[in-house]
Amino acid sequence: MITSFSQLDLIEPLQRALATEKYTQPTPIQAQAIPHLLAGRDLLGIAQTGTGKTAAFALPMLQRLVAHPMAAPRNSMRALILTPTRELATQINESFRTYGRHLGLRTAVIFGGVGQQPQVDALRRGIDILVATPGRLLDLKEQGHVKFDGLSFFVLDEADRMLDMGFIHDVRRIAGFLPKQRQSLLFSATMPPEIERLVGNLLKDPVRVEVTPASTTVERIDQRVMFVDAGNKRALLASLLKDPGISRALVFTRTKHGANRVAEGLAKGGIKTEAIHGNKSQGARQRALGDFKAGKVRVLVATDIAARGIDIDGITHVFNYDIPNIPESYVHRIGRTARAGAEGIAISFCDGSEKGFLRDIEKLTRQKLTVVAEHGFPAVHGGGQRPAPDAERGRHQPRGNHRGNNGHGQNRNQGHGKNRGHGQGHGHGHSSGQRQGGHQEGIGLIRSAQRAQ
Repeated sequence: MITSFSQLDLIEPLQRALATEKYTQPTPIQAQAIPHLLAGRDLLGIAQTGTGKTAAFALPMLQRLVAHPMAAPRNSMRALILTPTRELATQINESFRTYGRHLGLRTAVIFGGVGQQPQVDALRRGIDILVATPGRLLDLKEQGHVKFDGLSFFVLDEADRMLDMGFIHDVRRIAGFLPKQRQSLLFSATMPPEIERLVGNLLKDPVRVEVTPASTTVERIDQRVMFVDAGNKRALLASLLKDPGISRALVFTRTKHGANRVAEGLAKGGIKTEAIHGNKSQGARQRALGDFKAGKVRVLVATDIAARGIDIDGITHVFNYDIPNIPESYVHRIGRTARAGAEGIAISFCDGSEKGFLRDIEKLTRQKLTVVAEHGFPAVHGGGQRPAPDAERGRHQPRGNHRGNNGHGQNRNQGHGKNRGHGQGHGHGHSSGQRQGGHQEGIGLIRSAQRAQ
């Protein structure tokens, strides 16, 4: 059994970087994946967010790049990591720089919502490691700024999130441009059928590493549900945040406008709060995350854009102000707490229209949320009890492929290039139970690149 990084066959510069970061014991996915990746195998990793999978693929990739030194061709890269959101792309790029600080490799990150010229300039020089979101990468490819002829390593991270956000078509297009001879890795927290098919197309004889059963939630999280009428949710949240034990809280809403309203209401009540969602500029989003991480802001209100893009220790509570209508999103939302060995609390507010979503979450995670009946705003309309197995069936539509005009959409090309992206549509949702009107963050297709996620 591998209990120390020193037992892994990692070169001294990587060991030194790990020592600086005080990494001593690898997580299960790191211990299981790194030896296979150092040997050049393709890998399918099934792991929840927060299990250390970035280091699991970054460390062996850095080592193999150094072992085979060569200059990346102009406009190309030696390794490509695809990830669904800007925040996650930035986070992964920072991890590569941290682990590879003694190696002298060139890294870059590409996403929309910012000017493309610095990204074009970086590509022109050739890049060892490129972290990118799919849409902006495709835009630059179509403009002639990206080639893949120097690529040897390919990582698809958060594959199920790519599916939920409607990016799988883009992923397939990018994969079609890649050299056949490469080492490929795919990571996903869940394995819906579409991802299983993608595995068959992308990976060759992969090693399968599964550190937790698919779709289970972190055991250290105390998961609770409070039944409350929709009109009382803000008052309930404000009352709960009076508890000084809630030192750092992340609140998830279903819509961008909802996030703004909740944040403004809390701020008026004297609670330091910021909101982060698709209508915020990249600079505003980074500032909000920085203030939250530094403790300047106690509460961060977010849409699902942040469900997998926040890697901040010390989040004591996650509040599902709106219960997600895609049950897998619940797993990723609450995974923002109980990180780095800590414990955490996840509290979901459930109004009468959301009981079907609650039932789907409990079915997916195979556990019941603890009902907190005693609070200041018990539900009057819709009842304050768990739904029967077939309850609310008319409200919750089967999940489709998350494409089409499903209300407020998340931008497929990260808000840049040729306006191919998914932006903020105002239609009614047609999948994932999105029947709340035009203010869902689903996958609505419009031509606005300015409202990128």
